[in-house]
Amino acid sequence: TENRKPMKIAHVALWTTRLEELRDFYVQWLGATAGPKYVNPDKGFESYFLSFGEGASLEIMRSRDVACGPGEVCTGFCHLAFSAGSRDEVVGLTGRLRSAGYEVAGEPRVTGDGFFESVVCDPDGNRIELVAE
Repeated sequence: TENRKPMKIAHVALWTTRLEELRDFYVQWLGATAGPKYVNPDKGFESYFLSFGEGASLEIMRSRDVACGPGEVCTGFCHLAFSAGSRDEVVGLTGRLRSAGYEVAGEPRVTGDGFFESVVCDPDGNRIELVAE
């Protein structure tokens, strides 16, 4: 393995069906600051990033595809995002993980809300986003 400094968690994501209610809870009771609402009408997706000063932020998300039946995406935590540094580091680490046999669930790309990221799966299938700062 490569000798590198540990990554920091960039954000944790949470699916919800009550986007504004959840935003208000974290703002009112836990002191979060809500960023602007992101809406992708083509995908039926909406989200807010909530910051808590130092450290990781919380992304709360609603999608028309979240339904809680057997085999479907459900509400709750969705993924962990790690700040990998630069775009080149995201691309490089994604390639190294693929070469080591790990699933790449999302190729490096710029997302609709402006992030550069890839998505890889850990051995249990949990989604890990690698994001550029």
